[in-house]
Amino acid sequence: MKNSITELFGIQYPIIQGGMIWCSGWELASAVSNAGGLGLLGSGSMYPEILRDQIQKCKAATNKPFGVNVPLLYPNIDEHLQIIAEEGVKIVFTSAGNPAKYTSQLKEKGITVVHVIANQKFARKAEEAGVDAIVAEGFEAGGHNGREETTTMCLIPLICNTVSIPVIAAGGIGSGQAMAAALCLGAQGVQVGSRFVATVESSAHQNFKQTVVDAGDGATELTLKELTPVRLIKNPFYEEVQDAYAQNFSKEQLLELLGRGRAKKGMFEGDLVNGELEIGQVSAIINEITTAESVVKELVEDCKKTLIQTAAGFNFG
Repeated sequence: MKNSITELFGIQYPIIQGGMIWCSGWELASAVSNAGGLGLLGSGSMYPEILRDQIQKCKAATNKPFGVNVPLLYPNIDEHLQIIAEEGVKIVFTSAGNPAKYTSQLKEKGITVVHVIANQKFARKAEEAGVDAIVAEGFEAGGHNGREETTTMCLIPLICNTVSIPVIAAGGIGSGQAMAAALCLGAQGVQVGSRFVATVESSAHQNFKQTVVDAGDGATELTLKELTPVRLIKNPFYEEVQDAYAQNFSKEQLLELLGRGRAKKGMFEGDLVNGELEIGQVSAIINEITTAESVVKELVEDCKKTLIQTAAGFNFG
């Protein structure tokens, strides 16, 4: 499968593993890269020295391209970018902020830059900033940073018609059929997050992985828009958030309720009661914990099969 995205990153398949906090360590990133996709380290949950260690371990585990996802609102952003440059990482995905400040700085060091957006306005800003590609992330995603609630099906053709650089689809993509649909909508690749959470190599806690597997239709909801919009599994902490809204909590009160380390508590430490459990809607179709290699293989095979069967099922004469 060759196109502009595989050429841009030097990978075999146009599949990018989302750089998710607390889930995307070197084991997962290297496994995805070794399987032919592009693995990403999720630096948003790493102190600078941890990021350096993760990069070095990833380099030792794969000779294939991999990258780092960098939330631009992270307090140690400058240290992170310095470490990324020093360690020779050639691909950076930025998110949760304005790419204008850092894109030129990264590209001057020979780094390929991709930015995650959720609407037309920021797609244009990202292209103007000089990024090499855009991830257009729909409402279905976990850890979503948009507030518009635009679904992936609507967002992808909108963004493809807005920018001239390659678009990577994200949000609700956990199968080869969904990958095929994204490509038909104009995307040149897909970013898959939630499906890789429930893998052997994911650094998520086993409790969280099993909760993702057990999640069914309607198990998640996008909330906390006043802070950072995020899609959560409906657990006791989520119910606390809903009670807070019922009591008309202010933004400051919501911040106090959220506190520090909620995502770590739930996703990394396995506290299913008090933790924040971030995952996408696609969790409803995830039925097993498997290897990252198996996920990549299944995505590719089912995507190809879907495209062939769809074309064969129509008489275009």
